[in-house]
Amino acid sequence: LGVISSLVGKNDLVLSDKLNHASLIEACKLCNAKLSIFKHNNMSDLIHKIKTKARRKFIITEGIFSMDGDFSDLNTVSEISEKNDAVTILDDAHGDFVVGNDGKGTANYFGVSKKIDVYISSLSKGLGSFGGYISSRKNIIELCINKSKSFIYTSALPRLLIDDATKRFESNREKNRKKLWKNVKKFSTGLKKIGFIVNSNSHILPIIIGKEKTAIEFGEYLFKNGIFAQPIR
Repeated sequence: LGVISSLVGKNDLVLSDKLNHASLIEACKLCNAKLSIFKHNNMSDLIHKIKTKARRKFIITEGIFSMDGDFSDLNTVSEISEKNDAVTILDDAHGDFVVGNDGKGTANYFGVSKKIDVYISSLSKGLGSFGGYISSRKNIIELCINKSKSFIYTSALPRLLIDDATKRFESNREKNRKKLWKNVKKFSTGLKKIGFIVNSNSHILPIIIGKEKTAIEFGEYLFKNGIFAQPIR
C-alpha cells in the first residue's frame, strides 16, 4: 500500500494481474491512477493494454500467486516492461526465501532479478517471522520513506522481531527448504491418490472443491477433524 501510493500518481497507468492479492488492487485504486486489469498471466492482454497513453506506466504482479499457486511469467513481463519503458513492481511474498538459488525468490528463479525495478516482500511467509521490506534503487527507497504515509505513521518493528527475522534468515534455510519441498511432494501425492486434481507446481497447493456451499461444508468437516483449512469463496 505504502510503496504503490508513493510511486504512482494521477495520469499514470497501472497494469495489474487479475489474480493479484486484494491488498495490491486496493493500493492501485487509492493512488488515483488509471487502473487496467489484465487477464491472469495473459501476456497478449498485457501487451494490448500497455499501449494506452499515460505519463508513466507500471506493471504490478505477484511472483507466485497466493490463491492458485502458479508462477508469474516474469520473463515475458520483464520484456514487455522494458520495451514499453514501464516500471516493474514485483510482490514476492510467497516466493521469497522459498524458490530460486538459496531462496532468493521468483525473480532469481527466472533469472530476471536485475530487471525488477521494485521488489516487495514479506518476512512472515518464507521466514515465518513478522514484517516486510522493499528492495529498489536508492532514490526510490528514499522517495517511499518520505512519501509513504503507512510507513511514516507506523511504529518501527520491535527489536525482538528484527532479531527473530535475522536469526531465521541466518539459520539453516537450505535444510528447511528441502523439508518444505519434501512435505509439498508428499501432500500433493496424497491429494492425487484420493482423487483431487492438483495443478500447482509451487508450494501453494489449492484444493478446488467446486460449489461455494460444498467448500464451506468441507472446511467445517476438516475443522471438526483437527485440520484448519479456511475455504475461500
